[in-house]
Amino acid sequence: MARRSGCSLPILLVIFVAAALTFERGSGNVEILRPQVERAPVGAGPEEIIELPGIEPEYGIAEPGPPRDSQGTGFAISPDGLWLTAEHVVNGCDMVGLAIAPGQADRVRQVFESEVSDAAAIADGLPSEIALPLATEVPQPGADGWHIGFPTGEPAVVHSRFIGMANAVRGRFGPSQPILAWAEIERIPEFDHTLGGISGGPTLDRLGRVVGINSASSERRGRVLTTHPAQARNLLRAAGLAAPGGTSAPIADTRQAVERFAALYRAGAIRQVYCDVSE
Repeated sequence: MARRSGCSLPILLVIFVAAALTFERGSGNVEILRPQVERAPVGAGPEEIIELPGIEPEYGIAEPGPPRDSQGTGFAISPDGLWLTAEHVVNGCDMVGLAIAPGQADRVRQVFESEVSDAAAIADGLPSEIALPLATEVPQPGADGWHIGFPTGEPAVVHSRFIGMANAVRGRFGPSQPILAWAEIERIPEFDHTLGGISGGPTLDRLGRVVGINSASSERRGRVLTTHPAQARNLLRAAGLAAPGGTSAPIADTRQAVERFAALYRAGAIRQVYCDVSE
């Protein structure tokens, strides 16, 4: 699949190296919470399993293997420190942090992992000037989407078009979960390396809303897979967390999507997420 580069990323971002990280806010392990009825705050409920009607395409996702030091992407959905990322980005970590400077991460202590989707919420993250709004509906086939984040630690925007809903199965015997499948069109800046590291970042629609969390990709097929838009709200409800919702601003084309990424970065609303695993 040919990849075009119609504009350059108008920001110079420092690449944060996962090695030799300093985690601020003291020491100790991150508290990973699964939002089950008995562990969620009073009044919260379990997560709902979303079932897709009829027979949908199915994507197999390889098991990630044992936990190891890694990095992904996260984004703010409230000004006071509520963030979203992908569940596989924080799963098995002894410490989780949001990047604040080269080699430094602000350590978080409370992470809620979904049991039915590749979504996770950070409840005590850094404050942000901007809160990204969450979409409530699935896009129409052919709709534009922009996946933003830090593949292999470098800032990038991937333009795609929505194919349709599908199911994803992790490993040979893992449970099936609904996802959105996107056909990749363009990468800004142009590159051929893996999209690993963009996981956990937001996928924005033309209204500037988060329509999914970046979850996986198929380089051979040119596909990007994201969570179903209901899964983030599902997780937040089960965990007893409330996002006030940000103000959306339309995105006309890829150039504006790149500019939006730059604005989010300057406002501290999108950052690398670091996973540190003790030996």
